[in-house]
Amino acid sequence: MDIGIHSRSIAFFLLGVFIASVLESCAIAGHQPVPDDLNTKMLTTGPRGVPCCVLASGQPRQTALALVAVGLVGRSRIEVEGRRYASDCSGFVRGVYAAQQVDLYDGLGELDGGNGVGRIYTHVVEHGRIHYGPAVYPGDLVFFHNTWDFNRDGLPNDPLTHVGIVETVERDGTVIFTSWVSAGVDRYRMNLQRPGVHKTAEGRVLNDYIRRKGSGDPETTRYLTGQLFAAFGTFVR
Repeated sequence: MDIGIHSRSIAFFLLGVFIASVLESCAIAGHQPVPDDLNTKMLTTGPRGVPCCVLASGQPRQTALALVAVGLVGRSRIEVEGRRYASDCSGFVRGVYAAQQVDLYDGLGELDGGNGVGRIYTHVVEHGRIHYGPAVYPGDLVFFHNTWDFNRDGLPNDPLTHVGIVETVERDGTVIFTSWVSAGVDRYRMNLQRPGVHKTAEGRVLNDYIRRKGSGDPETTRYLTGQLFAAFGTFVR
């Protein structure tokens, strides 16, 4: 589903905020103040509890992206074709896409204290397609909100804090994606039909925890991938 003009305006808002260099990347490196307008901005999120997702047949370049991402599982540092990338989720997806000669920061200047996830999202809005399924492609980007307290205000109001790369989709619609979390690259699961379920009664994981629980978290805080899903991004077509 094309998000059209509304999503484009959201993207430009985010770009203006991020390039103002007031935010960090998904790897926590310190704290900087966040403007009040970002704290009160309504977060745009993808639908949950609806039929999604199915794996579409990707073009060779898309399939190649998924393979590069999977090849980095277990790595504690990101190196692709001899070039090192930042050890965080933004560096991970940037390195993977660079293997297909796609620079996800292209046209946005050098990252200097800005938010890599927001830059990547904006780049996809400008040059690709943001969508919510139900069909996803291998190599698609998957974005999340609120995976950590980005602005340190104790509230779940932090847009575009994490990104990963779709590997495949299981028969029940569970999306398998790879991403950098905490100490390295790993596989994660997300089921948008049952976003609030971590495991089934049989012990099968549907949604991984992607936000760390804190003792001071408000009751509205969510922790699972399906709950924090923001959107998919298709760039290479």
